[in-house]
Amino acid sequence: MELKPHRSTYWLNAKAKRDDPARHAAQEKEICDLYAQAQALHEHGVHVTSTDEKTGIQALERAAPTKPMRPGQVERREYEYVRHGTQCLIASFAVATGTIIAPTIGATRSEKDFVEHIRQTIASALDEQWIFILDGLNTHFSESLVRLVAGMEDGSGVATELGVKGKEGILKNVESRRAFLSNPDHRVRFVYTPKHCSWMNQIEIWFSILSRRALKRASFRSVDELKTALREFIAYFNRVLAKPFRWTYTGRPLTT
Repeated sequence: MELKPHRSTYWLNAKAKRDDPARHAAQEKEICDLYAQAQALHEHGVHVTSTDEKTGIQALERAAPTKPMRPGQVERREYEYVRHGTQCLIASFAVATGTIIAPTIGATRSEKDFVEHIRQTIASALDEQWIFILDGLNTHFSESLVRLVAGMEDGSGVATELGVKGKEGILKNVESRRAFLSNPDHRVRFVYTPKHCSWMNQIEIWFSILSRRALKRASFRSVDELKTALREFIAYFNRVLAKPFRWTYTGRPLTT
């Protein structure tokens, strides 16, 4: 085999998979099973969604107009650009239908921002069941998220007997909050991807579509123009392009 010492590539030896392979495999299986069952669950009023944040979306304006392609010459884009700030998109991908639900666009991705996105997503079918697939970012185990789910479970809108963050009860630490949020008996529950397995989250596939189709060659004169472009693309995607991804986890990349 020909050696190429000038080339290299990264790889990841996932510690969680090595240290506890049974738990890792069980987590992967749960997510794959949910993807396989998403259509049937949807028909019974259970929404399986894939949720995450796309941060640092830049409103970049090219310093000179792009020169379109012509015979014998490729499109030419100005190298220099002007920065107009960034935005964060929080989105939920409906696994059964392939649509984006209640996208949230703003300057931050705080605990408050994420909880508000979950609240708006659930409001689109308030009386039905929701299963959110997401990664282990700290805002995905927050006190505010626990209080939101607890309020929905007891029907009063006021969470009680949750304990005190850092001290006791459900709110005590990440593990206790995660156990509560993952409870399969809840009408709204959260399923977390194993560490270093964010590739299992289907919203990541959709984010790559967004980048290629709406952001890669664009020029935005302001943050507001960027936000408008994001909203318009999402509306177009839901109306024209949306369809479920074909999940074929056998070690190969996912395809649409």
